[in-house]
Amino acid sequence: MKNEEFIKLKNSIARKSVIKILLYSLGAIILFSVLIDGVYNDELADSLASVNRDIYYWCVANKIILLGITYLVIFAIISFFVIRNTSNNMVEIIKAMDQIIKEPEKEVKLSNDLILLESKLNNIRVDLVLNQNKAKEALQKKNDLITYMAHDLKTPLTSIIGYLTLLTDEKEIPENLKKKYMDIALKKSLRLEELTNQFFDITRYNLQSMPITKQNIDLVFLLEQLVEESYPMLQEKKLECILNKPKAIQFMGDGDKLARAFGNLLKNAINYSYLNTTIKIDIKEYEDKIEIVFKNKGDKIPEYKLEKIFDKFYRADESRTSSTGGAGLGLAITKQIIELHNGKIYAKNDNEFIEFYIELSKWGKNEKEKIKEFIIKNWKWILISLLSVLICFIGISRIYLGVHYTSDVLGGFLISVSYLVIYISAVNNVFYRNEAK
Repeated sequence: MKNEEFIKLKNSIARKSVIKILLYSLGAIILFSVLIDGVYNDELADSLASVNRDIYYWCVANKIILLGITYLVIFAIISFFVIRNTSNNMVEIIKAMDQIIKEPEKEVKLSNDLILLESKLNNIRVDLVLNQNKAKEALQKKNDLITYMAHDLKTPLTSIIGYLTLLTDEKEIPENLKKKYMDIALKKSLRLEELTNQFFDITRYNLQSMPITKQNIDLVFLLEQLVEESYPMLQEKKLECILNKPKAIQFMGDGDKLARAFGNLLKNAINYSYLNTTIKIDIKEYEDKIEIVFKNKGDKIPEYKLEKIFDKFYRADESRTSSTGGAGLGLAITKQIIELHNGKIYAKNDNEFIEFYIELSKWGKNEKEKIKEFIIKNWKWILISLLSVLICFIGISRIYLGVHYTSDVLGGFLISVSYLVIYISAVNNVFYRNEAK
């Protein structure tokens, strides 16, 4: 649990303790006053007078002092029990958090008063265990990839050094052979550059939060540029890329980030397409969203890998020696960029075709949706507030019309509040238990 969350929890418990003390004390004082100085006044007075008149007259003369002392005693007793219960709860919570840190595999058990917190702490505990396992797995994958890529860096570097050495040492090399060596060295250099960029991707992915700057962009024009820039890669594998598009589709987003996301998908499609096939890119605009589909013909992705391919450092092609093998970050970065634009991405197989679906929300969350979310999240407090206003209005109207005395309305209100507190205290464990389940 974060420090801010702990402070909020501590303050919340403190506020609830104060409210409990005030409400319990108020309820007890009201009931005491009704019993002592209300409906049973005459009977109690007659009983006390019949026992000892001196004591009776002294009590009457010092009535305010006696009531004040009695109220203070009631307040002190209730405060003691509430604070003790709160203190015990805090100790219990601290022990539970220590347990989560030291023994995350062990389930947290709290008292009935803290059953909701117990459920939350157990959820945190489960998330902590899962995150630890994911972190270990990601670290292991990262270390393996660095080892593999260090090995792969050595291969083109050795070739480059070898061919450049031949060109340097051999003075009389035929022009055709010299051109061949230069072409090979250039090709190996480009591969070396690609691997180096992948190292940078690993670093950037872990150190940057990837901020976005939104502006109005034409997605169709953006995709057209990417297809044109990918022409050499397409020619190398004898592929064709068809962009099925309308004239223009405007979207508020980060053009550079989206270009990188779409570029990763296009590069992925090129790398894993069969020779002499066609890559299709479809873009459609709807009232509330934009749908983009990348479709290529290639080896089917196993169903259990369809979701994992978006995890960082995960590669569907597990062969580290593949010339197309990357660091396993391309699709992970793509997913992050799409989600930063309030979108979603998923992959599926369609016979021999692999399809990547992107859905971009055109408007994001509007004000109506925000208000709706707020109402759903806080409906209980909104309802309580409205009912409280209604009750106050009814009470004030009864006083204004002269139907009841002010003291009657206030007394009835206070007695009702006291009854409500007692009732909630009696049944809250049952409600909390059911809600936690």
